[in-house]
Amino acid sequence: MAEENDSSQEKTEEPTTRKLEKAKEDGQIPRSRDLTTTFILLAGTLGFLIFGSYMGQKMIAIVRYNFILEREVIFDTTTMLQHFSISLYHGVLSILPLFGLLFVASIVGPIALGGWMLSAKAMAPKASRLNPISGLKRMFSLKALVELGKSLGKVLVILGAAIVVLMVQQQDMYRLSDQETDVAVIHSLYLGIVGAIALAAVTVLIAIIDVPFQIWDNKKKLRMTRQEVKDEMKNTEGKPEVKSRIRQLQREIAQRQMMAKVPEADVVITNPTHYAVALKYDPDTMETPILLAKGGDHMAMKIREIAREHNIERVESPVLARAIYHTTEVDQPIPSALYMAVAQVLAYVFQLRNFRRGRGDKPNYPRNLNVPRDMQFDP
Repeated sequence: MAEENDSSQEKTEEPTTRKLEKAKEDGQIPRSRDLTTTFILLAGTLGFLIFGSYMGQKMIAIVRYNFILEREVIFDTTTMLQHFSISLYHGVLSILPLFGLLFVASIVGPIALGGWMLSAKAMAPKASRLNPISGLKRMFSLKALVELGKSLGKVLVILGAAIVVLMVQQQDMYRLSDQETDVAVIHSLYLGIVGAIALAAVTVLIAIIDVPFQIWDNKKKLRMTRQEVKDEMKNTEGKPEVKSRIRQLQREIAQRQMMAKVPEADVVITNPTHYAVALKYDPDTMETPILLAKGGDHMAMKIREIAREHNIERVESPVLARAIYHTTEVDQPIPSALYMAVAQVLAYVFQLRNFRRGRGDKPNYPRNLNVPRDMQFDP
């Protein structure tokens, strides 16, 4: 038994939808720092490649503007302050496209895995984070060692890629000394950008490995025991006794609503004791008679009492009462197979009303009603 209890507590079950939603509310979603780093590095290197010429021209213009000065301007503090303001403005303007691209990458990178998430619980301060003992435990935990190993592996991979890039560009770097200064500067910048793009591409490979791992690791942390799944199902769908009570209340409400319609009936057909059904038929608005209420035993007695209180005609026909009770739902028309039998009952009721008002003769009580054999139910 102890072994069974221990095994039942192992988190072997996949997280439920509610568990995933709660984890997202708490800020526990998969995130990959390597993916964010990759986005930023690629954006930065591509930004230099795209906007490098524009930035270089701006910087050269700023240098020329500040170094080509007349003698009297140098001793004029007002003019020098103006030079500084203009230079600062153009300097910010030169790096704005690159910074804008990096800003977009810093937002897209984190939300590329796990989506957009703003959780107050995740941002709330926690005392456990300030506890030095807990911090030491985290530093020397197995997870910390795994993260350290991953970091060392990344450094070695990037270092190896950098060595390969330097070896590929070795001859080009040697030729820089034989080129003119302007050409050499441009060539060296080009080599630097190409090398940066190559190293950024290596981080793409690291991210491709890290993203599935982070998704798997997050799901592993959210796994549940069988008991947790059962408890959550109870909390989500409700405990059996609560659900039973809700169904009971729903039945009581439906029965009260059904009983409220009995006074609108034209006739109540009885068993005479075990079943009772209340029918309504308006030739002007209805194509077929409608079942307003039905019940057995105690409910049948209540229907008969309400019918008696409101002077609704009651007709005893056990076969027809059972047939309507078993084949027709409340607020639904009666089956076509019972049209003839119900028509006989309604004709009797309408003729009886006219007789009581002094119109016509007293009708005969319907006895041999035409109920099909396949719709006759044994009591």
